[in-house]
Amino acid sequence: MGSSSASAECLRALLREECLEIVGIVTQPDRPVGRGKVLSPCPLAQYAQCRGLTEIIKPEKVNDEEPMAQIRAWKPDVVAVVAFGQILKKPLLDLPPHGCVNCHFSLLPKYRGAAPVIAALEAGDRKTGVTVMHMGVGLDDGPIMLQSYEPIYPDTTGGMLMDDLAVAGGVALAKALRLMAEGKLPPEVPQDEMYATHVKKLRKTDGLIVWDSPVIEIERRIRAYNPWPGCFTFLPERFRKKGNAGRLVITKARIVKSMEPGWTEAPAGTIVKLEKDGPIVKCHDTALQLLEVKPEGSSTMSGGALLRGRVLRAMEDVL
Repeated sequence: MGSSSASAECLRALLREECLEIVGIVTQPDRPVGRGKVLSPCPLAQYAQCRGLTEIIKPEKVNDEEPMAQIRAWKPDVVAVVAFGQILKKPLLDLPPHGCVNCHFSLLPKYRGAAPVIAALEAGDRKTGVTVMHMGVGLDDGPIMLQSYEPIYPDTTGGMLMDDLAVAGGVALAKALRLMAEGKLPPEVPQDEMYATHVKKLRKTDGLIVWDSPVIEIERRIRAYNPWPGCFTFLPERFRKKGNAGRLVITKARIVKSMEPGWTEAPAGTIVKLEKDGPIVKCHDTALQLLEVKPEGSSTMSGGALLRGRVLRAMEDVL
């Protein structure tokens, strides 16, 4: 069960295991995609079809009787769940003899919930990882079967980290199921509720930058929210046209560690200096240089290209 590209990567890993047989795939229903709103299957469904898997169902509500009947007919020994996006109720959790096994992209019990990869980057963690666990009725609170660690580097973005964790998750999930099939799985470890943290599901509007925040928090968030939901601000009024709000997505930035004379008194969000690599914007403490941006209606460009195409004014323009 799954929907995302990470789900597809985990399925790829399971298909390499000779001791495992995929008897069915459960994904989210096809959704409208792109400007044309063309109805398209999710990444897991696309990958499963490419690999010749035909037993695929796409229920709106997986706990309803019709999808439950189909899953019973498949007679699975175990159900593997990766970024599925629906809550499994107890009858479904109890259906397979060996239960439902989830691959979660954090080191549980830290960062339970919908956005664990982004949460680790926002917090400035030096490492994160994946957890394979037996699912319970609570949110990501089941006993741990296996964990795998992944480093976080200073330039890591949310997309980069998710790609790495998807590969690590596939390896860990395949290993856990292989050991289960061989009867060699180590004893499961209950999660310590004392250390449990929860993260909320993000909305696109959560990416709005509050410039009167510590510069390190803004820089981390820019990396964490790349590619989705994206961190954004707005260009000065004179660049906003009819039907264009002047939204500016920031995809890469650099912390400016020392303040120049005259910057201290500038309000947060003021463009305090123009350099060839991009504009420098005042934050709560120091400043941030915008190295890569995507203006509304345009392609991604360097901060320098932004300045060549738009006459921004230092110490006058506020984002």
